Amino acid sequence: MAHISARGAAVLAIVGSAAAGLLVSAPAAVAVPCPDVEVVFARGTGEPTGIGRVGQAVTDALAAQIAPRTVGSYAVNYPADYDFLTAAEGATDATAHISAMALSCPSTKIVLGGYSQGAAVVDMLAGVPPLGNKIGSIGSAPPISPTAAVTVAAVTVFGNPATKFGQPLSSVGQFAGRAIDLCKDGDPICSDGRNPFAHRGYEDAMAQQAASFAAGRV
Repeated sequence: MAHISARGAAVLAIVGSAAAGLLVSAPAAVAVPCPDVEVVFARGTGEPTGIGRVGQAVTDALAAQIAPRTVGSYAVNYPADYDFLTAAEGATDATAHISAMALSCPSTKIVLGGYSQGAAVVDMLAGVPPLGNKIGSIGSAPPISPTAAVTVAAVTVFGNPATKFGQPLSSVGQFAGRAIDLCKDGDPICSDGRNPFAHRGYEDAMAQQAASFAAGRV
């Protein structure tokens, strides 16, 4: 999240073909096998739709570390724009996806993560107000249910706004003890630092660090 806005500072058809005068039905589509691990990641503000640079770095590093186990990914669906209040849409989407995975792929272990505004999305799932007492729970989505939260093996967040307000997910909220909350020196989003450039580049060694943490829990 490169900037917090003024409002933020707040869900088959069988195919047939005729061949030699005979109707031949193609086999029904086969569901994609459940991965051993799935990275559910919320990108940062302004990043293109997808899991973002940091999410991709974590996914790639984790896949390399736990091979030959399979690693899938899910991009949390939310605007990731400069209206911070829309981050709640991401929390709602992530909750729905994790709950669906618990039913369809009960053996898949979830690694939940987010960068910047995406980290704020994860804060909400943990039951932690992203901006502390500044705005309290305004604009926040309800936390994920304890039943669904059990399927989350590890949490990795980067440049997390809640950390600036003394609420790192590593020690606060329902993911405490299974979360790593990474903040670069000088990053003004997650600390009292004043170097905006420090909020960039989390896809470096810190992504590797986060992947190692997650690998130890899946």
